[in-house]
Amino acid sequence: MSDDRQGLDFVVGFLIGAMAGAAAALLLAPRSGDETRVFIKERGIELRDQADQLGTEVRKRAEGISVQAKEKAGRLQAQVRQAVDEGRAKAKEDLLARVEHAGSAAEEPTG
Repeated sequence: MSDDRQGLDFVVGFLIGAMAGAAAALLLAPRSGDETRVFIKERGIELRDQADQLGTEVRKRAEGISVQAKEKAGRLQAQVRQAVDEGRAKAKEDLLARVEHAGSAAEEPTG
């Protein structure tokens, strides 16, 4: 799960860095008002596209992790079922052995 957290941290850091870079470019680049508006529009489109792409990648990763978790849960469930079945069988054997032992002890003559 720490990989998931690192992936999310990366996406957030990337987006913050992209916004900071865009802000710095706007403040430091000498452009006219029209040029700045065009730049902001183009950069906004680029950032939106990058965010969409990162969102798609994150969703794919999350889906993969979900599938892995379901598979692991299924394997664990099968192991638990097997252990329970084995425990029941052993308990049944032990009970039958005690009943047989008690029955044979009752049939033995005393004294």
